[in-house]
Amino acid sequence: MLNKEPALAAHLVSFRYGHDQVLDDVSFSVGAGEFAALTGPNGSGKSTLLRVLLGLLAPTSGDVELFGVAPAKLRERWRVGYVPQRLRIASDLPATVLEVVRSGRLAKQGWWRRSRAVDREAVDHAIESVQLTDLRARKLTELSGGQQQRVLIAKALASEPELLVLDEPIAGVDIEAQRLFRDSLVHLRNEHGAAVLLVSHELGAVADDLDHMIVLKRRVLFDGSPAELAGTGVSLGVHHDDLPLWLEELG
Repeated sequence: MLNKEPALAAHLVSFRYGHDQVLDDVSFSVGAGEFAALTGPNGSGKSTLLRVLLGLLAPTSGDVELFGVAPAKLRERWRVGYVPQRLRIASDLPATVLEVVRSGRLAKQGWWRRSRAVDREAVDHAIESVQLTDLRARKLTELSGGQQQRVLIAKALASEPELLVLDEPIAGVDIEAQRLFRDSLVHLRNEHGAAVLLVSHELGAVADDLDHMIVLKRRVLFDGSPAELAGTGVSLGVHHDDLPLWLEELG
């Protein structure tokens, strides 16, 4: 783990909906330039934790820091990129790949400023990094599900984030799309020094590239390197089922 201020840190975060305790004293951090994965079974609290980490929900107790400050106090929002779960694209959406990715640059460029050469270069680089240059003029509705997901990744990359958070980004996409997805994330870490937090059941595509694993089931059950997790007999490789059985057996 790198000796820099964490890109993200959770300190004893708890959350409940009414009397339902969803998160219980969750603590972990993601270092600058680190490729981390957050995993756990259905109902483990991953989606709720993700919303707390991004400042969309306030924890019942504990606190979160993004680059050393509370999410609400982070002024340079472009430093955090977010790729949600696959979106349902309206069949009449006229936007092209270029237009969608260009919109992701506004957080850093400023919506009131005209596009500069540096902005156009960042957009072009984001599209190239997900290998969609040849499709930049195509409408989003004309693309496959895996290609649409890569457009959302490129949109997040266009702001040149220092932390990229992805929520189940490859559920249901084919093996080739998963390979291209993996290449995009490795490029972001290796070439731009950004931290990545991948929230997913499916880790086979990135198993060899991860620096850090967090396993959640309301509380943190494991927080360490993939090698340490493998030492317990756990495999992060491709599984026949969507959810590796070992996740259900933890806790």
